Amino acid sequence: MFFVFLLYALFASVFTIAKNGLQYAQPFFFVGSRMLLAGVLMLAYQYFFQRKHFTFSMKHAWRFFLLALFNIYITNVSEFWGLQYLTSFKTCFIYSLSPFVSALLSYFIFSETMTNKKWLGLLVGFAGFLPILLSQTSVEQAAGQLLIFSWPEVSVMIAAVCGVYGWILLRQVVKENGYSPLMANGVSMALGGAMALLNSYVIEDWDPLPITEYVPFIECAVLLIIISNLIAYNLYGFLLKKYSATFMSFAGCTTPLFTALFGWIFLGETATWAFFASSLIVFSGLLLFYQQELRYGYYAQAEPIKVQS
Repeated sequence: MFFVFLLYALFASVFTIAKNGLQYAQPFFFVGSRMLLAGVLMLAYQYFFQRKHFTFSMKHAWRFFLLALFNIYITNVSEFWGLQYLTSFKTCFIYSLSPFVSALLSYFIFSETMTNKKWLGLLVGFAGFLPILLSQTSVEQAAGQLLIFSWPEVSVMIAAVCGVYGWILLRQVVKENGYSPLMANGVSMALGGAMALLNSYVIEDWDPLPITEYVPFIECAVLLIIISNLIAYNLYGFLLKKYSATFMSFAGCTTPLFTALFGWIFLGETATWAFFASSLIVFSGLLLFYQQELRYGYYAQAEPIKVQS
């Protein structure tokens, strides 16, 4: 259980490090340089140490392009752009829409069964995001509004939706097309990072690079690559062998709490009443949504049989 909480503490630290790094570099360049380097490192490792899995077919090029576009480029650029204006814990909290978005996409794309209790859990969960979304700072409001939401909030919501769709695409590339996860992630990160760098060159100030301080930027970028790209996702895969995917998704609700703690310690951010109110309501929604599956236990071999109630 310790490693489950360690995993989500690591995921939480990504928002804290990224928020700090954005003080020294512009968002498109930050995303592009990090993802391109991480992708190249993954592909190099695959080529030199697992060459039998280093394969690529042009007939799958379109699917890889979509994977890079949604899972890397749009997801990360939208997240980092919004993070400029939002606190780290609010960005992370909005990103916690993922389980609910995943459930809706699974229902519409894969025709997965949804019970009345699950629909109620979704409704409660989505309602739980309203207090924190409606609690806006002057910095957010200065970035502009779309109806009742600020543009930074909308940007992170787009990141959450595209991130879930990106995981679906990754699953298809690995399971249907037979690529290793390392190969799929390496290609998509390198391609998505190149997209972000090209975008950065067009809209950001390259004089000579869109970086204000090189040493702290490099420190943050290297930390993100090590923690997020290399450690956290591999640890997640390891834990899925022991714990059920349902339990892992449910345990993910701790990530915003870790982010709020790290933001308070390292960035001087203070969590608001809206954050805690939203956390409680969303937790209740997740509990309703996953109640049936959680009855079957935490472990991978105890995955429930889906039945209609």
